[in-house]
Amino acid sequence: VQLQASGGGLVQPGGSLRLSCAASGFTLDYYTIGWFRQAPGKEREWVSCRRGSDGTTYYADSVKGRFTMSRDNAKNTVYLQMNSLKPEDTAVYYCNSVWFRASNYYTRPTNDNWGQGTQVTVSS
Repeated sequence: VQLQASGGGLVQPGGSLRLSCAASGFTLDYYTIGWFRQAPGKEREWVSCRRGSDGTTYYADSVKGRFTMSRDNAKNTVYLQMNSLKPEDTAVYYCNSVWFRASNYYTRPTNDNWGQGTQVTVSS
């Protein structure tokens, strides 16, 4: 399972960015893909995930209503559309395949292949 996150950048508060998570070597249909982020001095936290089987999406309370996950089957890529960005969204964002339990939002990455992530900086 190889996933590569990209699309980060510098944006002003209230702005938008779209992150991409490109999969290689496997199809996304059978995997739940999650987005995570890690701010300086903080632990990595779960942001959202999308179930490969039926496209159901789940979001952390901190991003609900502002972030949206989607998928392009032809490109085998998952996206994270981030709107109304806040300075506290500043972090390195990663994608990975995850185990996810909807009843309690238990999330666990299926591997330690995080890659380099993509930096998102929200600042005026």
